[in-house]
Amino acid sequence: MNEIRNFIENITPMNDADWQFFSSKLQEVKLKKNTPLLKIGEIEKQLSFISKGIVRFYVPREEVDLTFGFLFENEFVTGYDSFLKQTPSEYQIETLTDTILWTISHKDLQEVYESTNSGNSIGRKMAENMFLIKSKRELSLLSKTAEERYLDLFSDRPQLLRQIPLKYIASYIGVTPQALSRIRRRIT
Repeated sequence: MNEIRNFIENITPMNDADWQFFSSKLQEVKLKKNTPLLKIGEIEKQLSFISKGIVRFYVPREEVDLTFGFLFENEFVTGYDSFLKQTPSEYQIETLTDTILWTISHKDLQEVYESTNSGNSIGRKMAENMFLIKSKRELSLLSKTAEERYLDLFSDRPQLLRQIPLKYIASYIGVTPQALSRIRRRIT
């Protein structure tokens, strides 16, 4: 649980009383590889911190899923639009590896926002960070080649990407697995 406090402290300081209240709401969840966290049509009920593991965001398709995001250790994961609006999700989230999460329910997070001095500030800064990640991804899709997107992804997390199946990486950068193989051959 210390990794969550360190993550939050990097965003904004949180006093001990606020931390005690927040951490009392967290539950540890251990999941196996390929476990769904959120399915299409479900309402996101929790915000989770990834203590260990990798998750992916995707839209399932008959032939090839459309992967649009990966999150790794020491990052928060949620179907954020569904979580905020408490409406059904239009995509799915699943674990790609065995995963350990620390979760807080929507209801409990609202209580943290209302009852602590730093909760709203942390929530706002985390929302801003999610927006920046989403904007970077959108700009990348509009302005970079598939090879550049692959290199960006690989330079950000080279050791973790070895754990992600190539078909998901190909979908994420917007190419077929065969095209990704050609890109990888050119690079090496």
